[in-house]
Amino acid sequence: MRPELKDLLELLDLEQIEANLFRGVSPSEGWQRVYGGQVLGQALMAASRTVADASRTAHSLHGYFLRPGDTTIPIIYKVDRIRDGKSFTTRRVVALQKGRAIFNMAASFQVAEAGLEHQFDMPQVKPPEACQSYAQLRARYAEDIPADYKASVTRPQPIDMRFAEPFNEFRPEKMPPFQHCWIKTVDTMPADARLHQCLLAYASDMTLIDTAARPHGVAWTDDNFQVASLDHAMWFHRPFRTDEWLLYAQDSPFAGGGRGLSRGSFYSQSGQLIASVAQEGLMRLHQA
Repeated sequence: MRPELKDLLELLDLEQIEANLFRGVSPSEGWQRVYGGQVLGQALMAASRTVADASRTAHSLHGYFLRPGDTTIPIIYKVDRIRDGKSFTTRRVVALQKGRAIFNMAASFQVAEAGLEHQFDMPQVKPPEACQSYAQLRARYAEDIPADYKASVTRPQPIDMRFAEPFNEFRPEKMPPFQHCWIKTVDTMPADARLHQCLLAYASDMTLIDTAARPHGVAWTDDNFQVASLDHAMWFHRPFRTDEWLLYAQDSPFAGGGRGLSRGSFYSQSGQLIASVAQEGLMRLHQA
């Protein structure tokens, strides 16, 4: 397995310190705060570890980011076993640092069952092979990467990303509030449905808030732009593998009041809708 993916899976593999307590760490990549997708993935992993019935996988999660996480100290995940029903299992997770909550989440798990089905069609976009990768875009715009970020953003990534609407994230032009991105892990993943869900939760936060910033032509590296995830909701519809190409279709219907709302849909290459996401993020443009 490629080392960058191995490192990510180790990040999601929490240490259990009590029946309902788990410890997670953050990578040493020089970021000032913990990446929101990491907390999502780790919190979902903590909740999953307390669900004994392996046939139950997550069908939804709803989380709130309360404080910035500190990358230099561990995160403690405390799980409350709210309910174990015949079909559904409910968990609450609180992520703690220095005795204070930095994140809380409710997650629900369900036994697989058949039911009425419908879905929106997958958008018609270029296949991943015809799209520019994250690495290609960053090499193309290397001279625009601020020196403080160059080492972090140019290192090998565990998730391959291909953009149907390429852009320069460090010197962006104003663009419509949508984007389509193909994603998959850079190597083969274990056959563990819950692990795939945790990894998709991790990946779902990578570009979603950027969609709300697109119409405004601001870069996340701009000193006067304050951006952070506020809440995050996710629904898992069908089984999937993150080592196969998934289309992440994203749009932002509204921004205002210092916040931006973004939505996302994950599709398999065959066109099946496998997960849906919604997020509101803090977006403040301070006076220079």
